[in-house]
Amino acid sequence: MRAAENAAFVRGITAAALMEKAGAGIARAIREFFPRAGKCVVFAGKGHNAGDAFVAARHLALEGWEIETRLIFSKEKLSALTKKKLSELEKVSAQKRPTPSVLNQSTIILDGLLGLGANPPLREPIRSACREINSLGQNRACIFAVDLPSGLDGETGEADKDCVVANCTVTIGNAKTGLVADAALDFVGRLEVVVLDELRRDEFPFAQEVSIPQSLRAYLPHRKFSSYKNQFGRIGIIAGSRGFTGAALMCSLGALRAGAGLVELFVPENIYEIVASAAAPEVMVKPVRSYARLIEEPIDIWAVGPGLGQTHGAEILRLIREAKQPMVIDADALNILAKKMTILKKVKGLRLLTPHPGEMQRLFPGKKRSRADWAKEFCQRYPVTLLLKGSRTLVAEADQPLRFNTTGNPGMATGGMGDVLTGVCAGLLGTRLTPNEAARVGAWVCGRAAEIAIFSGPASEESLLPSDLLDYLGAAFQELL
Repeated sequence: MRAAENAAFVRGITAAALMEKAGAGIARAIREFFPRAGKCVVFAGKGHNAGDAFVAARHLALEGWEIETRLIFSKEKLSALTKKKLSELEKVSAQKRPTPSVLNQSTIILDGLLGLGANPPLREPIRSACREINSLGQNRACIFAVDLPSGLDGETGEADKDCVVANCTVTIGNAKTGLVADAALDFVGRLEVVVLDELRRDEFPFAQEVSIPQSLRAYLPHRKFSSYKNQFGRIGIIAGSRGFTGAALMCSLGALRAGAGLVELFVPENIYEIVASAAAPEVMVKPVRSYARLIEEPIDIWAVGPGLGQTHGAEILRLIREAKQPMVIDADALNILAKKMTILKKVKGLRLLTPHPGEMQRLFPGKKRSRADWAKEFCQRYPVTLLLKGSRTLVAEADQPLRFNTTGNPGMATGGMGDVLTGVCAGLLGTRLTPNEAARVGAWVCGRAAEIAIFSGPASEESLLPSDLLDYLGAAFQELL
């Protein structure tokens, strides 16, 4: 970031121009979660981080938000540019009265105390301000950190004991390494990136990236008017067993909502009637006598595992090894695979594995390491694409940058979310995406659908269900089009 900023200044771009764009992006990010005006309390330090927060608050004030500023230092100690942005905010706040409805709306906190380069430990009066922010957060105010939570080291992810615990961190330009460190997860929360075109990414190589709409949009081109179903894949889903029919149903719906041309759901004979009567009318449900014979089916993309059970392990292993079509491998198929990992080196088609941490431990046990190192080491050994699920889902593949997902919320910590994701990834593979692209887009849209269900729909983190994702996938995809 320092190098990118310096290069921009050499080209004649000013700090004031960057601050205006950064602040506008922060306000835009806030509106993604709070589309209606509310109250915004700005905690401001004395540097440009506070200036970014003041610009964001000014944009919110123009839209009817009530703004309260809490200066940790006197105005005289603010940087010249930050002081100017505060003056502009105060002028707008004096002219623009909050809309009457804000009294019944949410309160958000903008953490504009410290920016990049201000590393732990915290010092007074910043430490006390961080404690006050966290206290407000415990009382249900939603905390947005500007660039990074105050008290967090932007390079290592090391956090002071009083580090701001943000619900969402809106980082400027590019994500900083410390924001995706395992130890930083609960301080950073949801990660949003305000992209600044003036900070040219192509001038600097990245070994790690975060998935954002700007980087994913190219994978979802507009469909030609002459499009027809066979262009978007015949998806074969092998899922379900007695007592686990829901996994098969949710997976099939995920594939349909992700653009699949056709979806065929293969289930054991003993649950066929149950699934056939409960499945969406668009899904073709077929009874299975022998999983081994499924390799002869005219399928374009396979998704294997949700609710499958392990009764037919040998047949599933053969299918994983021999099928020439791309395949998403999840749930019980992963548990079957964990018993004979050597076949992953002999597979005849592209494979996308989607384990949660428990499944990953069975697939690739060993020494304790970071999730990033865990994923990279796995992909150095096996020629597959890995989607390692979690609060900051990772997508890894040999000779590719490691990608971190940015969307989602704690409401997704419930059974069935992975079944929807498996279907979505399979559906995306049917639209001609690579496994790496499908994994990144799939993780992003599922996480974003969960957010929309809460912030624009009737759900809460407690009530969120996998079926809620299905209802809001369309809205999530719209943000990438």
